[in-house]
Amino acid sequence: MTWRIAGTYVESCNCDAPCPCRRIDGVPGGRSTHGICDGALCWQIVDGEADSLDLSGLRVVLATRYSDDEEGSPWSWILFLDERGTAEQHRVLEEIWTGRAAGEQVEHFPWAWKPSNLLGVQPAQIELDHTPRRQWFRVRDVVTVRVSGPYEGAETITCVIPGHEQPGQEIVAGELSVDDALLRFEYAGVCGFAASFDYTG
Repeated sequence: MTWRIAGTYVESCNCDAPCPCRRIDGVPGGRSTHGICDGALCWQIVDGEADSLDLSGLRVVLATRYSDDEEGSPWSWILFLDERGTAEQHRVLEEIWTGRAAGEQVEHFPWAWKPSNLLGVQPAQIELDHTPRRQWFRVRDVVTVRVSGPYEGAETITCVIPGHEQPGQEIVAGELSVDDALLRFEYAGVCGFAASFDYTG
């Protein structure tokens, strides 16, 4: 399968801003602030295709948790796929996000190249606004992330998931919550990141 997806990305986790997991002023990231990282990640595919299958306009969200003190720090994660997609579109998105589809996304997705525990794949109603400085996204009744503003520090910060080559901005989330039987947490005033992404395979 030959594919490409590009669009906008917003994430938040329970680390203090700036997130120590990111590359800051060229220094590679390290341990999370609290040792256990809870987060939610959102991609809006603006332009996407896999062979002849159109993926444009679809959305993907992850709810995640990992512990730095667990050997290999494996991610436990739930994959939410835009309910507007067809079964074939869902199949392809799952192949890409799990890393089963060959491509450069595996370099960006820690859950794809390290041991991980996929807790579930769920079609879901995903709503979002990735407009800079007022970003938000939600999976109806399960995930909510709302940005309160930019991080005010002067550091140069990049994130592996959209790619260190992609320009982005450290942000602060006023709300980060996940309420699912498999993962549950709630935070305020924690870190986030917004950027564009462009993956191919």
